[in-house]
Parts: sequence; C-alpha cells; structure tokens
Amino acid sequence: QVQLVESGGGSVQAGGSLRLSCATSRFTYNYSRYCMGWFRQVAGKEREGVAGITMDGTTWYTDSVKGRFTISHDYAKNTLYLQMNSLRPDDTAMYYCAARSSDTYCNGGPAFYYGMNYWGKGTLVTITS
Repeated sequence: QVQLVESGGGSVQAGGSLRLSCATSRFTYNYSRYCMGWFRQVAGKEREGVAGITMDGTTWYTDSVKGRFTISHDYAKNTLYLQMNSLRPDDTAMYYCAARSSDTYCNGGPAFYYGMNYWGKGTLVTITS
C-alpha cells in the first residue's frame, strides 16, 4: 500500500528557507506514469495546489511561489522534495504531498487536486515576520 509521509516543516523567519520531504514508499516503482504534487491549506480555506511534477520532470507552480519554490523528485530515494526559499508570512500553512498514477492534469486547477489518489498527513510550516 502506498504511503506518503511528509517531513521538514517548522518555524522560520520571513526570508528564510525550508526543504520539505515526502517519502513515497516506492510509489514510482509501481507506475510507468505519475503526477506528484505539493498542496497547502490554511485553516478555514480551501486546499490549494502549490507545485506538481510528472515522471518526465515536467513541473508546474502556482503563481505565488514561482521563482521561490522548487519541486523535485529523487527516484532512487523514493522522495519528493519542495525547496522553499524567500519565505513569506503568507506561506504559512499545513503542507501536504500527494500522488496519482497518471501524468495528466499535473498543472494546477481542480483536476490537479481531485485526481490525486494518495495523500500524506501534512507538515506544518510557520513563517514569522
């Protein structure tokens, strides 16, 4: 069974950096095509897509994180990453990784969110000003 486990959250000052990791328990070994992504959610608001990556390395970012965040996947380590630089207070949220066994709609929008088959439990990121 696929399990996704996030780590790397914490509290940092604005302008700082964090790297989130998501252990994907051999998910990518089971499928020839896939989409993995990072989402975030603030209490009382909808979960939003932050970044996505497909098996061939195609990436997508929501506008607010472009140039600051980088999504990557280490196939050998079965780990998805989100490098977050120049962090801002409005980046504060619970961050979730997710995955699905298809590389379609890996570029934001409702299909990006609703198409995910597997979700982690989240890691909290707090940015202080």
